Amino acid sequence: MNHEDNGTTGTDTGVLIVGAGPTGLSLAIELARRGVPSLVVEETTERPVNPRCNTTSARSMEIFRRLGVADEVRRAGLPEDFPTSVQYRTTLRGEEVFRIDLPSSGEVLAGKGREEWPTPEPQHRISQLYLEPILERYARGLPGVTVERGTRLVELRPFPDRVEAVVETDGRTRVLSCGYVIGCDGAHSAVRRQLGIRYQGVDALQKFVSTFVRSPELGRLAAPDRAWTYWTYGGGRMASLIAIDGGDRWLSHVAFPPDHDTDAEDPAQLLADVVGGPVEHEVIGTVRWTGRQLVAQRYREGRVFLAGDAAHIWIPVGGFGMNTGIQDASTLGWMLAAVHHGWAPPELLDAYELERGPVGEQFANAVGLAAKRSLAGVSPDIHLPGAEGEAARAALAERLAVTEPSRYSPDGFSFGYHYASSPLVVGGEEQAMSMGGYGNEAKVGFRLPHAWLDDGRALFDALGPDLTLLRTDETTDTVPWTDAAVALGVPLTVVDVPGHGPDRYPTPLLLVRPDQHVAWMGGAEGRPDELLRTVTGRAAAHQR
Repeated sequence: MNHEDNGTTGTDTGVLIVGAGPTGLSLAIELARRGVPSLVVEETTERPVNPRCNTTSARSMEIFRRLGVADEVRRAGLPEDFPTSVQYRTTLRGEEVFRIDLPSSGEVLAGKGREEWPTPEPQHRISQLYLEPILERYARGLPGVTVERGTRLVELRPFPDRVEAVVETDGRTRVLSCGYVIGCDGAHSAVRRQLGIRYQGVDALQKFVSTFVRSPELGRLAAPDRAWTYWTYGGGRMASLIAIDGGDRWLSHVAFPPDHDTDAEDPAQLLADVVGGPVEHEVIGTVRWTGRQLVAQRYREGRVFLAGDAAHIWIPVGGFGMNTGIQDASTLGWMLAAVHHGWAPPELLDAYELERGPVGEQFANAVGLAAKRSLAGVSPDIHLPGAEGEAARAALAERLAVTEPSRYSPDGFSFGYHYASSPLVVGGEEQAMSMGGYGNEAKVGFRLPHAWLDDGRALFDALGPDLTLLRTDETTDTVPWTDAAVALGVPLTVVDVPGHGPDRYPTPLLLVRPDQHVAWMGGAEGRPDELLRTVTGRAAAHQR
C-alpha cells in the first residue's frame, strides 16, 4: 500500500498510545498531569458489552488519587450503601457456606475505621463498564490529550530518533512521526505483533462462560442479604454472580476445565444452576473465554513499549490484570516525563522493563497459584441435606477461610510488589511477594508506607510531583540535597514528617520517586550528587 498517496505524512506526535482501555487512559492522564502531550488511538468505536474487571485495587486507587480522579471513581459503580461483601453458597437460593463481610463505598468515603487502613484509598468494587468512561472523560478534559476512536494501527516503522506509525481512520491512512509508541492494546496487541514479541507461559488454566444479564428477579432474590459477589457450586461447577449496578444487572462467570468445549453450554441453564432454579432474565451479552498465565518475552523494543494486557495476561483473580496495567502506566509515565523534560537521560527508560518485567512474572505465578487454590474441586456432598451436608459445608468453609480472605483484601499484591533490584534504587534487598503479606515499614524499592499526618492529610498528598526527600529528623541537613538537585536540574521537594519515626520510617532521610516508591534510605552519610544521578538513570547504583 502506498500510504503517502492515501493520507498525511509526518504528523508530529510526542507519545502515541495505542489502546483506550484503563492502562492507555491512565498513561495519558499521567503524562498530561506531567506536562507531556499524547495521542490515544483506539480501534473500536464502542466499548465491549460484557463487563470485564470489577475491582480497582487499593494501589490503583492511590494512583488515581495522585492523578485527581479517585473521588469520582469512588462514587461510581454500586450504590454507596451497597456492601462489597463476598458470599459462598451452594446456590443463590441454597445454603450459605462462608462469607467475607466488607464495607460499602459510603463507609469508605465517610472514613470509617480509616486509622487502621494501610492506605488512604482502599480498594473499590467498580465494573470496568463504569470506570473506563470516567477515565476517558477525564483524559479528554486535560490539556495535551487527544483520544481518537475508530483509528487502528496498521504498521510501525522504527528509527533511532523516532517511530513512524501508520494508522487508519475511516479507510484513510496517515503516517505519524512519534517520539515513543506505547502498546496498551490488550491481549491481541497489534503493537506486540508488529514487534514480533511472543507471550510465554501457560496458554489455558481454565475456561469460562460469562453471561451479562438484566434481571429484576435476581435483585429481589439477593435483596435480603446483599453482597457484591456470590460464589456458588450448583450443577457441580464453581461459578460467581457479581452485582454490577446494585439493581438488576448481574454478571455470571461459570468455570470449566481447560480442555472443556464450552460452545455447547447453554447460558440460561448455567444461570439456573447458579441460582438454584430458573430465573427471569434478559441476556445482554455472553462471552466464552480462556483464563491464561502469559507474560511477554520483553516489554520494549527501541522506542516502542508494551503495557497492560499487551505485556501480560492471566486468570482474573482479584482484577490484577487491569490493576497491574495501571501500575505499568504509573511507572512508564513518570519515566517518559522525566526524559521529556530533560531531568533524566533516555537511558532511564531502560529501567522500565527491568522493573515491571519481574513484577509481571511474580504476579503471573502468584495469581496462577491463587486461582488453582480458589477454583479447586468441591465435594458434591455440600448439597446434601442433614448432618452429611452440614459436615461437607463445614469442611469447605475451613478451606475457604484459608484461601479467600487474602484474595479479597490482597495487601501483598497492592503494596508488596517492589523494584529492589532496579538500577534506579540504592540499597534494595529482594523479598518475595505474597497475596496477603505486606510489611508496613519503609524499604528501598517498595512503595512508601502510608501515614496520616498531624494536619489530617495523607502523607502521599504531601509528596512533590517528582522526586521527594522525606526528612523524619529535622536536625539532618538537607541543603546538600537541594544544592545537588539544582546543579543537576532535578526537581526535588523536601518534606518534613517529624514524629513519624522508626516504626515506619526508620532512617532520617528517604528519597521517594514520582511513583511513590522508595529509591534510597539513610542519613547524613548519603552522597546526594551520586544518589540523584543513580535515581535519574545517569549512573549505575554502587551500593547494594
